[in-house]
Amino acid sequence: MTELERNDENRRQVLYWRLLARLFSPDEQPGLESASMAVVEDLGLPAALLDPAVSVDTVVQRFPALADELRGLLTGGGEPAAGPAEPGPAEVRRAALVSKLLLNVFATGSGSVSAGQLARWQSDAGWFEQALGAAPGELRRQGGELGTALAGLEGDLIRRMHLREVLADPKLASKLTPSMSLIEQLLRDKANLSGVALANAKALIRRYVDEVAEVLRTQVEQTSVGTVDRSVPPKRVFRNLDLDRTIWQNLTNWSPEDQRLYVDRLYYRQTARRTTPARLIVVVDQSGSMVDSMVNCTILASIFAGLPKVDVHLIAYDTRALDLTPWVHDPFEVLLRTNLGGGNDGPVAMAMARPKIVEPKNTVLVWISDFYEFGRSQPLFDGIEAVHRSGVRFIPVGSVNSSGQQSVNPWFRQRFKDLGTPVISGHIRKLVFELKSFLT
Repeated sequence: MTELERNDENRRQVLYWRLLARLFSPDEQPGLESASMAVVEDLGLPAALLDPAVSVDTVVQRFPALADELRGLLTGGGEPAAGPAEPGPAEVRRAALVSKLLLNVFATGSGSVSAGQLARWQSDAGWFEQALGAAPGELRRQGGELGTALAGLEGDLIRRMHLREVLADPKLASKLTPSMSLIEQLLRDKANLSGVALANAKALIRRYVDEVAEVLRTQVEQTSVGTVDRSVPPKRVFRNLDLDRTIWQNLTNWSPEDQRLYVDRLYYRQTARRTTPARLIVVVDQSGSMVDSMVNCTILASIFAGLPKVDVHLIAYDTRALDLTPWVHDPFEVLLRTNLGGGNDGPVAMAMARPKIVEPKNTVLVWISDFYEFGRSQPLFDGIEAVHRSGVRFIPVGSVNSSGQQSVNPWFRQRFKDLGTPVISGHIRKLVFELKSFLT
């Protein structure tokens, strides 16, 4: 290692040691602070990079050229960087920018949080996600280890915020950005809100529902399953034109003199898929531990309810069951009618669901729960097994969320596996595919 390389390595280490010190303690270490300031100034970077009170947005507004450097900063060739590169001025500069992102996102302090502080953190977290090659909010929605950590930090900030007071002030409420953590708090506290606060809470829930619905609607449209029905003639429209087949079948019409291909007949792709009227029954555990899955699946049910030849029914339960089918097309209204918390009494929900099964072989029953029952595990499983044996497609869902994996009762998990209906958990795309494979 040359003297210059050794110097760059030392400068990079200064920045990272300073970062670690600030992450574990808000108190400044004068020696590290002054050394880091000297490094940043030598790199021609703004001193604001070292100030955790300055948001990334503010830095980018003052120094627009840094925006492109921050995006993809923590990736290499589209993949997460394997590790630190050889020391050099570029790596020292990278260390300064990485330190800014990590400090602003992970040093959240303690005490009460204002709406402005939450909004600033959400924006900084969005820049951190962009540095990892994702869209703002994407990691928090998709889960995974890092996404779970970010969602946990966001949830803690929201819990430390005086949410009712913020919602009562339209100016402060306008600073809030809808997220799963915020929606969970709003749903838990909605019974204690009224007037302006309740109106602002509903507006935030509606915004989040619309945003998630747009993402899920795209996933439903992109998931291609089902068998092409060859008995249905293809629609003679441009988007179905089979250009390769048309050229191949008309090659005998090629004119060497004119250097043109004369087409006698156009060929079209067959795209019609066999569909049969299907009934989708979604049973959602609305206990507090299932809020993420409940929100996602409630929205997903509304999307499938809009498909032709799909009859969707929605039931929510804790110790009581509630038939939400009349509002299944509007997930916003469904969420306002749910009450988070309480215990689990699956047999009560099963008693409401079974009469809805008219044609078992043409019915899918999605059951979203962690399956921790209050002493009634066997009766619930007996009911589920009977429904499954009748020909109903049963899909147990332990977690389709944005904040990572969650615990599922191992007693149920093993029995569902033995039944040939393993529990789905993870990203909601898994459930989208399973439902489309049955319904289309």
